[in-house]
Amino acid sequence: MIYIDPPYNTGNDFIYEDDFKIKKNDFLISSAQQDASGDKLIANTSSNGRFHSDWIAMMYSRLRLAKNLLSDDGVIFISIDDGECANLRKIGDEIFGETNFVANIIWQKKYSVSNDDPGIADMHDHILVFRKSPHFARNLLPRSKKQDDRYANPDNDPRGPWSSDNYISNNSKADRPTLYYPIVHPKTGENVWPGENAWRYSKEKHEKMVAEDRLYWGPDMSYERPRMKRYLSEVPDGVVPSTWWSFTDFGHNNEGSTEVNELFGKKKIFTFPKPTRLLKEIIRIGSSSGDIVMDFFAGSGTTADALFQLCAETGENRQFILVQAAENVDEKSEAASSGFTTISEITRERIHLAGNKVLEGECDIDWNRDVGFRAFKVDSSNMKDVYYTPEETNQQNLSNLSDNIKHGRTGEDLLFQVLIDWGLDLSLSIRKETVQGKNVFFVDDGLLIACFESSINEGLVKKLASHKPECAVFRNSGFASDTAKINAEQIFKQLSPETDVRAI
Repeated sequence: MIYIDPPYNTGNDFIYEDDFKIKKNDFLISSAQQDASGDKLIANTSSNGRFHSDWIAMMYSRLRLAKNLLSDDGVIFISIDDGECANLRKIGDEIFGETNFVANIIWQKKYSVSNDDPGIADMHDHILVFRKSPHFARNLLPRSKKQDDRYANPDNDPRGPWSSDNYISNNSKADRPTLYYPIVHPKTGENVWPGENAWRYSKEKHEKMVAEDRLYWGPDMSYERPRMKRYLSEVPDGVVPSTWWSFTDFGHNNEGSTEVNELFGKKKIFTFPKPTRLLKEIIRIGSSSGDIVMDFFAGSGTTADALFQLCAETGENRQFILVQAAENVDEKSEAASSGFTTISEITRERIHLAGNKVLEGECDIDWNRDVGFRAFKVDSSNMKDVYYTPEETNQQNLSNLSDNIKHGRTGEDLLFQVLIDWGLDLSLSIRKETVQGKNVFFVDDGLLIACFESSINEGLVKKLASHKPECAVFRNSGFASDTAKINAEQIFKQLSPETDVRAI
């Protein structure tokens, strides 16, 4: 499942980088509309002739990628206001297909109208929902105590609490003549007709209902016509989601702000975060235990906070991927005075705080209580960039190529590059041990063993081969000699022939 709360196109603070190129590059640079790398810096003001198309172009590429990331039974929820809702619907229809549009949910984001509002007060946001394919199946929302309280058992029915429902259909007797027939009142013995409309069921089904004591004729059988019993034990264990989400059930903007302020010690660190109640129900509807939930406009990290809370409540286990650009915070903001320089720093800190808070409360016994996460930053390759033509190559160049790893890169840097290159899960467990004085990484209890130290000898290789890992990787320049490197391959062939051995 993917949830995103992208920047709303207000025309005031919507600024992003785009690689859209036009011919008048010199003018764009001189007017500070383009940086030295050729990226166009767009302050999308309402006076901009591309006011809507700039925002659409930004969203289009990201939603194209989002579709590729979704599983076949996946779904995406997108928050948006009235300003770009119509355009976002068109983008979604084009990318996901009109038949894969699921719903336009109206969320009541405010609980009161501002008295100084000059027009008609804006009280809602939209949440557009698109599925990847028809394989998506939504989950039910939990039943509330108020809904369950509608069921009672005044006649001590052994089948438990029940609620009465209309036994007369909405169809007239002319429309459904076969459902228009007399039934016998159990107290008076007289024939009872449904009036101008027909009964709800056929005569055969009615007789079955009577035999099973599923009709309710009121206290002391005082009703002229019966009602039917619907038992709580027979209703679905949940509620079908609707397109109207009130703040009483799904939270409101002020609630979201209060939650973040309390986590950060009553400080206003982040403006307009979504409430966790809203995200909890979105995650509940759109994903199941074992699924991955993604948010690539992570903001303060509400999605992770809500996921922790839901898992602690239900005992289900989900993982999350949050993406947030290292956008600078306002230098005059309370976030800056609290030591934060970027929004992504706020995101990471909130996840820490939220995870700890959830663990302090009651947690379902089946939940794995995993609130840990790994944080990655996009960077260049760990390998040196070498672009020398034969004419440019000299002795000094050759010396620089004795080690192909960039200066300053750590063993962990190299390890995660290997995980990515080999298609391994970045959330796998990693244990670092010292073996014969060298740092060695054991991934997923020995699925992969990696050592990027220097001066690796045959004794260390034999020790690592005895673990019989599926994969083993070393630094190409890390062996004590060329002979040690060649012998390493032979040692693994003898002691662990199934191991895939590589050097980077």
